[in-house]
Amino acid sequence: MSEHGPGRRPEWLKIRLRTDEAFRNVRSMVGELKLNTVCTEARCPNIYECWNAGTATFMILGDTCTRRCGFCSVNSGRPRPGVDPDEPRHVGEAIARLGLRHAVITSVDRDDLPDGGAAHFRDVIFAIRRHLPGCAVEVLTPDFKHKQDAAEIVLEARPDVFAHNVETVPRLYRSARPGSHYDGSVALLAAGARWRDDEEARMRVKSSLMLGLGETDEEVVGVMRDLRDAGVDVVTLGQYLQPTREHLPVDRYVSPEQFESLARQGRDLGFLHVEAGPLVRSSYHAERHRPDAPGKWGHS
Repeated sequence: MSEHGPGRRPEWLKIRLRTDEAFRNVRSMVGELKLNTVCTEARCPNIYECWNAGTATFMILGDTCTRRCGFCSVNSGRPRPGVDPDEPRHVGEAIARLGLRHAVITSVDRDDLPDGGAAHFRDVIFAIRRHLPGCAVEVLTPDFKHKQDAAEIVLEARPDVFAHNVETVPRLYRSARPGSHYDGSVALLAAGARWRDDEEARMRVKSSLMLGLGETDEEVVGVMRDLRDAGVDVVTLGQYLQPTREHLPVDRYVSPEQFESLARQGRDLGFLHVEAGPLVRSSYHAERHRPDAPGKWGHS
């Protein structure tokens, strides 16, 4: 199966640029409510598809991350002190105006906060449910490194999906995720799975990897095995795309056929859903991953 090294992007990575009325409405609303979205801050290639469909992934806790990952285009540095007390309400209002059935909430890393921002995640979950009862809520959290009980604060708000991205294979953490630890990320996901089982909660646990940073397929399968052993239900696999020349280079372009092969191996490991493809990101088709979604398997 073909894989393409660095150079011109292959045809399957070409993105159609569309700015329909729905796209403009989402962009206007995000600006009006002074919200951040991972769609813009992380330069997501699916922004046109998602915003034209009237959906967005909201990024809370500001726009400045306390870590500097080699793959990520979000600003890094020293954030403004504290959090925006109006942000939970604004996120709830935006989601209600969009009429979403499934909302995805993520954040920058906030190592400067005593709880890593866990209480703010909880407040956003509560605000969404006040503004739009019945909307499923997916949270994509940081690792809350060294923040005791932070994950439990989020889990006790009972999100429908608890997600944290391992992003890449352990060997590449030093260059791709300095300041983070693979074992810590897997432990966080395992804690979420234990809470789900202990509380008999209808909650999915989810993680994601990028391909093209220098990993091998065997390493990817090894990470998927670790995630299943930790109790993760859903995994997504997508192609890494270099945001700027200052970020890590693309090591390879993985073909759609190879993504499908990895998806089959993931399903064989027992994941309830596998999303795998060149343009897949952790929140892509997220509505398929909530506990009440129809069907057992998801893949692309």
